[in-house]
Amino acid sequence: MTDIDIGNNRRNAAKAIDLQQLRLAVVACDYGSFRRAAEALSIKHTVFSRSISQLEYLVGTSLFERSSGGIKPTLAGRAVLRIARLILEQVDTLVDAGQSSGRGVSGHLAMGFCTSISTGNLRATLGEFKKRLPQIELATMERSRLRLMTALRSGTVDVVVTPGRLFSKDTKALPLWSERILISLPQDHCLAPREIVYWTDLRNETILLSQYDPGRELEDLLISKLVLPEDRPKIERHDVSRGIIKSLISMGMGLSLVMESDIGASFAGLVYRELQDGTGPSRLDFYAHWRDDNDNPALKRFLKLLAERYPSPPPALGE
Repeated sequence: MTDIDIGNNRRNAAKAIDLQQLRLAVVACDYGSFRRAAEALSIKHTVFSRSISQLEYLVGTSLFERSSGGIKPTLAGRAVLRIARLILEQVDTLVDAGQSSGRGVSGHLAMGFCTSISTGNLRATLGEFKKRLPQIELATMERSRLRLMTALRSGTVDVVVTPGRLFSKDTKALPLWSERILISLPQDHCLAPREIVYWTDLRNETILLSQYDPGRELEDLLISKLVLPEDRPKIERHDVSRGIIKSLISMGMGLSLVMESDIGASFAGLVYRELQDGTGPSRLDFYAHWRDDNDNPALKRFLKLLAERYPSPPPALGE
């Protein structure tokens, strides 16, 4: 017989072995008796014995020593049974993983955002999600809005959470929470003793804003609150992160607008005060965005959590 013939015989034998034969052999070893194992599995003794004999024929060796007192594995049988247990464990793991992913209790979720998670609702939501579903691998990405929406459309991320709604025909949106807008200023600034700062108090100040998101959103809000150009402060846009902006403020170079979620990362020498107009605090609304054709079960579980934590108000009559 040639090496090719031997190789073909091995492949044919491997194809003929089924998982049930491996399971029966493992159970037989555990019980030390074909008859007791067959009774435990509610299988006829003759069917059980025939299945073991077929497995021994396929692997080319005897797996058990038979006697009136029962069975015990041969030297070759111990090696085969050890591998059989590993195979069965891997198959069980495979089935569990498939079923868990189908229910969304395991798998992978990629989320993008352009806001701080030092404190606030997004941080709390991510914490609860990991507590409820620790098997799901959660990947986060902080990018600009434009890059986040590109990633969402391409499928690189499953869900994007941003201040302000991003309109796209390819995505759906869920309103979440809103955050107050605060003014960040040096602790020795003349406005620092006040509990509340009004937008009009900023007229003669310099406002430092990051060119990264959500800097543009905050600048648009400032312009909407102070319509006349002569009422607005000087605005300086810096191509740096929000953390660097805080450093510049602590150096006395100006003030900045921040959202509530920014204040969890404390910075020496800085204080935060609520910004108000005549109607009260100023706020920005947050939204979750996702593709409607994304069938990732983990995404569905995350959206369910968002809907539970932040239920949308009922529509007004007539809507």
